[in-house]
Amino acid sequence: MRLHALLLPGAASLATAKTIPSPDANGKYWLNTTHLSLAFIPYGASITNLILADKHGKPLDIVAGYDNATAYTLDTAHPHFGSVPGRYANRIKNSSFTLFPDDSDPDPDFAEGEEEEAKEGITYHVTPNENPTPSHPQGVDTLHGGPDGWDYRNFSVVAYSPGSSITFKLVDPDGKEGFPGEVISYITYTVSGNQWDINMVAIPTTKRTPIMLSSHTYWNLDGFELEDALDHELWMPFAGMRVGVDGILVPTGEILANEKGGVNDFWSRPKKIGEDLMEKGEKGLEGNCGTGCTGYDNCYIHSLRSPPFDDWRQPSQMVARLSSPHSGIKLEVYSDQDAFQMYSCNQQKGDVPVKWTQGTDERRAIPKYGCVVLEVQDWIDGINHPEWGRTKKQVFAPGGDPYVLQARYVFGVDK
Repeated sequence: MRLHALLLPGAASLATAKTIPSPDANGKYWLNTTHLSLAFIPYGASITNLILADKHGKPLDIVAGYDNATAYTLDTAHPHFGSVPGRYANRIKNSSFTLFPDDSDPDPDFAEGEEEEAKEGITYHVTPNENPTPSHPQGVDTLHGGPDGWDYRNFSVVAYSPGSSITFKLVDPDGKEGFPGEVISYITYTVSGNQWDINMVAIPTTKRTPIMLSSHTYWNLDGFELEDALDHELWMPFAGMRVGVDGILVPTGEILANEKGGVNDFWSRPKKIGEDLMEKGEKGLEGNCGTGCTGYDNCYIHSLRSPPFDDWRQPSQMVARLSSPHSGIKLEVYSDQDAFQMYSCNQQKGDVPVKWTQGTDERRAIPKYGCVVLEVQDWIDGINHPEWGRTKKQVFAPGGDPYVLQARYVFGVDK
């Protein structure tokens, strides 16, 4: 597959557009349909607002974010609100990985002196940014591409049609955060009727390199009006397994079954995110999201979905459905990816205020369990577990197929 063969919404305007319309006063670019209003900013190619009417006809903004684009650059906690984490989403164990030669690469393009070493694999060390220790003050692993990953950077807006789509572009240099080779990426968001489509393409131009992206949107289908999102109901019909992790959420190599009726069973039936917290107390979910952590921050594998996945947009291929009994809003997720990270906002501390589109009471903030993050992606840290067979989906070379992520979010309201 080559770039010209990919479905890139807005691609025609990439070559013809002479000027891009300016964002609004808050630095946001809006896309509108009769059902949805969405806003995006170049910083991290992030979604900042998504507004639709609830079952009472009241408009609700159901994603977390900030009122002004500048605020995203000022928050040192950097919760990755609505962004595209990259060049490699989620965690990388020991902030390192080894790339082994692949005979299928059309052009390995080894640097001078690397070809002999490559036969045994080349180990790369990327910048750590999580779980600091006295001996490793920067951290012992790398999260979402490092301390200056993609969602810390401003993308360029290369196409924008206010009624339908926007395309962002980022050129990630060779060696940035320790990753090999230059990568050029296009992120296209398209809206139509009651759906939002995501198309991510990343093209390595100089060296073989790992790539795994995602959309890191924080959802609250009640517009953050209630105390938390634990009443949200989640169904992931294919999520029969999950990636086993250690106390800092770094994969151990184990692939675990999600036992029917267990706390990680969201496949056998729709279940409230807080159901096990309510029925079993915090001890029932203690440690499920890491040492000392209660709740969810887990990578679920679509082990019950059968290939081929070329029909992933069909209703039978829905990978997740999130709904709220209070607002009546429901969100269905479709994706060509093989895994799904669900995070129940266990680390929110009530120190991030809601936006003006979510209320004017300054005392309101996003509390613990006040949102849900749904990340379509591949198996996390697959580059450090070749036994999983994820290399062809996570390591890409110049001249070969590019990295592609596609997802569709379909919104509805139950009266």
